[in-house]
Amino acid sequence: IFQKWVNREISNFDYLIQLNTMAGRTYNDLAQYPVFPWILRDYTSEELDLNNPAVFRDLSKPIGVVNEKNAKTVKEKYISLFRYENFEDPLGMIDKFHYGTHYSNAAGVMHYLIRVEPFTTLHIQLQSGRFDCADRQFHSIPATWQALMDNPNDVKELIPEFFYFPEFLENQNGFNLGQLQMSKEVVNDVVLPKWAHSPEDFIYKHRKALESEYVSAHLHEWIDLIFGYKQRGPAAVEALNVFY
Repeated sequence: IFQKWVNREISNFDYLIQLNTMAGRTYNDLAQYPVFPWILRDYTSEELDLNNPAVFRDLSKPIGVVNEKNAKTVKEKYISLFRYENFEDPLGMIDKFHYGTHYSNAAGVMHYLIRVEPFTTLHIQLQSGRFDCADRQFHSIPATWQALMDNPNDVKELIPEFFYFPEFLENQNGFNLGQLQMSKEVVNDVVLPKWAHSPEDFIYKHRKALESEYVSAHLHEWIDLIFGYKQRGPAAVEALNVFY
């Protein structure tokens, strides 16, 4: 399968799906749901120029430190844990880490898929019988990216649906998801980047970005972080890629 991918006989999307399957990830388990990378960093331009490397996320870095200013905070946290200044673990069972949360978990999957069943019901069950407050919901792709850039503790990567399933971006069931506290904006369909004119257009362009020359040349760097040798040990520490 690796050789087929290297020879461009299968797409980046198909290769990632195969890797997730081989790693034991499955649509049948929200705690081990398939994980895909954020691949773009431009969610504000009127047009998306896939020939410009600047529109792409740096795939060699974990999402928590794609914004260079977060790297210092993440390093200092790891060092402080290493010295046990802010970290009491009397049994010595917990290893030091850069991130206290994870790039893929059940709550994150429900967060993205809140508008489609059965994830709506699962989300409501998780939130004790109601929707979470609107400000914490997935309401905008540009705002979600900006939150990742501003907060090194938010390290959610994407799910495969971002590359083929436009319906998850629409509130087709008319759920009352509340309104944002500051702007009073009602949360309904997901707000798209300016360069996407509809959910279908977003999926089309996002999938095109995934199969672009830039991503094809750099995807292995992200695979090293998630599925490869930078998951654990000294390589993970050096890459700022150690998770709780």
